[in-house]
Amino acid sequence: MEQGFIRLSGYRQHSVEEMKRRAADFLADIQRRRTVRDFSKKPVPLEVIKACLLAAGTAPNGANMQPWHFVVVTDPIVKKKIRIAAEKEEHEFYHHKATQEWLDALAPLGTNEHKPFLENAPNLIVIFAESYSVLPDSRKLKHYYVQESVGIATGILITAIHHAGLVSLTHTPSPMGFLNELLDRPKHEHPFLILVVGYPAEDATVPAITKKVLQDISTFI
Repeated sequence: MEQGFIRLSGYRQHSVEEMKRRAADFLADIQRRRTVRDFSKKPVPLEVIKACLLAAGTAPNGANMQPWHFVVVTDPIVKKKIRIAAEKEEHEFYHHKATQEWLDALAPLGTNEHKPFLENAPNLIVIFAESYSVLPDSRKLKHYYVQESVGIATGILITAIHHAGLVSLTHTPSPMGFLNELLDRPKHEHPFLILVVGYPAEDATVPAITKKVLQDISTFI
């Protein structure tokens, strides 16, 4: 069905100097973002989470199918169940699945199978990727570029959370099928990742790492 078009009205053009300033300001702010594993139990206002989710929902996506679903978990009982299930999978990974090369790459980050942040953080946002949607008459509507679309939305969500003054952690236990059962999600939704969200603990630490410089991540032709 043809939806038609409307005039672009939200675009704002800035002067070259203003663009440079805005780009530099954003770079300086986003460079402060760090993945955090030590969380305070201080609750986060739900309105902040809702606004960040709406920001994620603006992401470009295949055929405008918007193939994502976000489950916000604050219930301590559910968080504990997620931690138990995730740590079971992580134990298998660290002790049986991962190659020594992989473990050596992870060693500087100090990660292991123990994931207390899944209980300590006030919010877990479990992101699901929808391979199709179900219409009111039970017909299936295929979604396109699902992984790419959900990945972009997740990036915007992480940025929005940082912009709001919170910290986050991406967690991807493998496999993650237990999340469908624990959160009562349908089979056409596939767990993409768990985004742990909250305030950093007062004694939070982060790995001493650096990011690649511009010439290492880009080519201008």
